[in-house]
Amino acid sequence: MTRIKNICCIGAGYVGGPTMAVIAQKCPEINVTVVDINEERIAAWNDEDVENIPIYEPGLSAVVKEARDRNLFFSTDVDAAIDKADMIFISVNTPTKTYGIGKGMAADLKYIELCARQIARVSKTDKIVVEKSTLPVRTAEALKNILDNTGNGVNYQILSNPEFLAEGTAVGDLMEPDRVLIGGDLDTEEGQEAVNALVDIYAHWIPRERLLTTNVWSSELSKLTANAFLAQRVSSINAMSELCEKTGADVNEVSKAVGMDSRIGPKFLKSSVGFGGSCFQKDILNLVYISKSFGLNDVADYWEQVILMNDHQKRRFAAKIVQTLFNTVSGKKIALLGWAFKKDTNDTRESAAIYVADYLLNEQAEIVVYDPKVKTEQIYADLDYLNTRSSEENRSRVKVVNTSYEAAKDAHAVAILTEWDEFKELDWKKIYDEMLKPAFLFDGRRLLERKTKEDIGFEFYAIGS
Repeated sequence: MTRIKNICCIGAGYVGGPTMAVIAQKCPEINVTVVDINEERIAAWNDEDVENIPIYEPGLSAVVKEARDRNLFFSTDVDAAIDKADMIFISVNTPTKTYGIGKGMAADLKYIELCARQIARVSKTDKIVVEKSTLPVRTAEALKNILDNTGNGVNYQILSNPEFLAEGTAVGDLMEPDRVLIGGDLDTEEGQEAVNALVDIYAHWIPRERLLTTNVWSSELSKLTANAFLAQRVSSINAMSELCEKTGADVNEVSKAVGMDSRIGPKFLKSSVGFGGSCFQKDILNLVYISKSFGLNDVADYWEQVILMNDHQKRRFAAKIVQTLFNTVSGKKIALLGWAFKKDTNDTRESAAIYVADYLLNEQAEIVVYDPKVKTEQIYADLDYLNTRSSEENRSRVKVVNTSYEAAKDAHAVAILTEWDEFKELDWKKIYDEMLKPAFLFDGRRLLERKTKEDIGFEFYAIGS
């Protein structure tokens, strides 16, 4: 059996950093080096104060503290780490293309190709290369073609090991996963040996029955399928929330009744302002593109509707704020509590808050934002990326503050857009007293018990209420 002594992970982001930290902690005999060309990010991973690492995940700093400088290392010397490694994880960004064929749907694989060419250029010994990024089906074939045809006669085995992490619970998901999926060439002795080498790493702490091995193509498609199914549930309950509003039904009661059906279950049936994050939208669009490329237009239309419903829900929530505030928010202060796409993470990619804020800014509102973990620079960068207005205008009309109470002071309305636990514990009577009258509370994440004007002073609105 191939014994792995040195691992290199290319990409120190939300997947690579936490995954490698846990592997290093659980496999102290293996040296794990995480590399990235972003010097600022690597410096943050190496910060003496482990609380300053660039990714916020509950429990992650403790894992990094235990393993860092023992057998976990963060470096910008990509070539050296590749040269030394027996196994290389590719964990770089695969954004949706913004140009050319497949624009707006297909995954942009330029970073994956750059990694492959760098591995081929540097490697002098046989390597196991592991796809950790979410990739289109048959990307492994393209990887192998690059490695085999531009390298130094080195033999490569390509594995697919998609991540199934939920941000905010990533460490727990890594410690006790539902399953670990490993795809490889199971029809050859070399391919089976490579699969077994990765199985052996995870078997340090995960029961063997949770380690699922498949062919590479099944592994790649399983990741897209899992995220598509989860996102579909969110869009389905959000579609029903609008119908509930029109008919007088309570979407919470409907969700509870449906979720008690053992065939369906309660998870991902909570009505909200919409799903965000780096995976759901990107992976569904990728699935739509793949389906269209095979001429499966009805299949593509089916999955694209999940995205359209999600976009509609964000617009609908913002429109409700405008409608409630007497059809105009021009010059009015709207406080947004939460900017991260979900609690217990500082990731803002595709966060509903970005699009709600953009809609309100287009209506000439003044926005004040508080999020306990997202930095001010990130909030402005998210708005600038939309390119809806100038950077100067974003900074003049959006203010970032340090507390919920500061955000609410003199506001016409408060909207909860991330389900941070601390928002449940707020003194809502105090917030009401800090606001202009009449005052409105919009709970896009359903953190609070139903409020009425009588019991707290707010007019209370929630998606699906």
